[in-house]
Amino acid sequence: QMVTLGVGQMNIAVGALGGLVAIAFGGMMEVYGLPILAAVPVALLIGAAGGLINGLLTVRTGINGFIITLATASAFTGINLGITESIPFYKMPPALVAFGEQRIGAFPYLLIAPVIVAALLGLFFARTVPGRQLLAYGGNAQAAELSGIPRERTIVMAHVLSGLLAAAAAILAVAQLGSAQPSIGSDWLLLSFAAPIIGGAALTGGHVSVLGTLFAVILIALIENGMVLAKVDPYWVQFLLGALILAAVWLNRWRAVKTGTA
Repeated sequence: QMVTLGVGQMNIAVGALGGLVAIAFGGMMEVYGLPILAAVPVALLIGAAGGLINGLLTVRTGINGFIITLATASAFTGINLGITESIPFYKMPPALVAFGEQRIGAFPYLLIAPVIVAALLGLFFARTVPGRQLLAYGGNAQAAELSGIPRERTIVMAHVLSGLLAAAAAILAVAQLGSAQPSIGSDWLLLSFAAPIIGGAALTGGHVSVLGTLFAVILIALIENGMVLAKVDPYWVQFLLGALILAAVWLNRWRAVKTGTA
């Protein structure tokens, strides 16, 4: 979500695409016997292809990305449930299950992998021309186009990268659960907005903070675990996340007004 927010877009299909990738990933290994090293790149390609569909539909139709991804989310979920009939794939390779359980010292692989991805994403935005172009376009689309940054390619690139990251998250979710569940991704949407917005991303585009998003994820996890330990009804977690998003949006707006950039 953070990547699409960077160009002033939204990806409502992030969870639905993640669920579809998870099912495809599990199905390739259980049904077709594909080894992990072959299934992982195919799963990533499926995620990138889903993002490509979102991006192309957005730029070719001229319809807001919110509406496009709302529609594709329904399509991806339908394909997911049509393939599985809501039945998970349980027979995952032992090596994948072991990956989900192994640690380096006190740190599980499932924590190390997202940190590495976040570091690479931070380098992408800070050190590469395409990354800087994404943020430049999100900050001021007209000025970016006048300076030679292609509108369509930039939006499509953001959606492809978003789909690729959703696929990576789906692969890690399958490793964590030890099975490919059709429900994977069903609760990602709110979190996908909460983390980057609380982390300092601008809803209008032009600014994201990978480090801030990472800290926001940790904060949300601590809040959720604290509420579980306090035996608070889990439904209140959703309320709290919504309140945090509103507070973060208000704070970003207040800062913009104070600095005269609103």
